[in-house]
Amino acid sequence: MTRSLAFMSFRYAAILLAIAIVLVPVLWMASMAFKPIEEWQATGADLTWIPRAPTLDNFRYIFGRSTSDLIVTLDKTALKPILASFLSAGIGTILAMTAGTSAAYGLSRFGSGANLPLALVQLRLFPPMAVMTPVMIMWAFLSFTDSWWGLALVYGIVTLPFAFWLMKTFFDDMPKEIEEAALVEGCSRGRVFLKITLPMMRAPLASAALFVFILNWSDYLIALLLTTKQWVTIPVYMASLSSSMTGQLYGAKAALGLIAAVPPVVLGVLIQRHLVRGLTFGALKQ
Repeated sequence: MTRSLAFMSFRYAAILLAIAIVLVPVLWMASMAFKPIEEWQATGADLTWIPRAPTLDNFRYIFGRSTSDLIVTLDKTALKPILASFLSAGIGTILAMTAGTSAAYGLSRFGSGANLPLALVQLRLFPPMAVMTPVMIMWAFLSFTDSWWGLALVYGIVTLPFAFWLMKTFFDDMPKEIEEAALVEGCSRGRVFLKITLPMMRAPLASAALFVFILNWSDYLIALLLTTKQWVTIPVYMASLSSSMTGQLYGAKAALGLIAAVPPVVLGVLIQRHLVRGLTFGALKQ
């Protein structure tokens, strides 16, 4: 009994420690986002978790509506980077999931293309800089640089291996007898896929799409190399928030980081009833 109680206490303590490690940076960012410039520039004993004079000025600043004389005027507001992130990450996710799901289903059900999984993995084996150098040359030749569609296409290609491998695992765990019964009844293979297989795979599709979207949404390196001015994404724009007078604009960066955290959280909440089932799909298969 004593040993069991000690084990339970240790387990709960470990869980609380893990939660604290994850939440402390998020809480600090949320606190910093509402601090005036005098407070987020403070050091040592002047630093506080709770803002003494909460303000929305950091949010107004990144949208070009701040009246503070202590911060330099922005050349570009955060509206277009937010739009660029939504377009590139969203369409890149759709491309990756469409191609990855189709390839995973074909390989899982028909077994053709035995070298396809290894070929897709090779996209992730090379160092990103080694891959992006030829991509930058090709995109410059095609006039795809500094455009959301060029970035979305790269995102779709880069995250395709994740979508493929996740969906292939799910398709392998799905019983084939259901599809075979529909085929015996005269249903075509395409109709089986669209009307039976995909509806049954809603949970795995939702969890895989959320994972791929987060990868695209949080990317910095690819966006830094392929966008220069017009269609920079949130991570690239955030890195540029600095001033010769005040140094790094931590309050503005925290405000933008808080905004950037909203879409993945909202998507996670919307699909939460599918998320757990998707992540554990096939775990109880005998």
